[in-house]
Amino acid sequence: MGKGQSKPNASTVPKSAEGRRRINIQQAQNVLLIWLDSNIAETNDDCQNTIIKLRCIVNDINTFIDGDQCLEFIQTIVDKKVCMIISGSLGQHTVSRVHSMSQVDSIFIFCGNKKYHEQ
Repeated sequence: MGKGQSKPNASTVPKSAEGRRRINIQQAQNVLLIWLDSNIAETNDDCQNTIIKLRCIVNDINTFIDGDQCLEFIQTIVDKKVCMIISGSLGQHTVSRVHSMSQVDSIFIFCGNKKYHEQ
């Protein structure tokens, strides 16, 4: 390398970027992902691959096939924010029930019939 050129290293990362990254990691650790879908099965390779990929982002993932059991579980949560993935069919009955829960931060509808849920 010539004079005046420097090689980037960890110490050249701006402090603000480093702080943002640390905060985002801390926030992800306080997030609980709940996936409610009547078609989730341990024997389904697609479901398992999706869960593996989600675990790269969030450590704490809980799956449910029953809406009532899922709601009971959410009511027990006190120290985390919940992000939910809900199938379209279960979402029709569940979203209105969880929408006002203080623990629930985000709800994502996972369904092939997009137009139906855009109302």
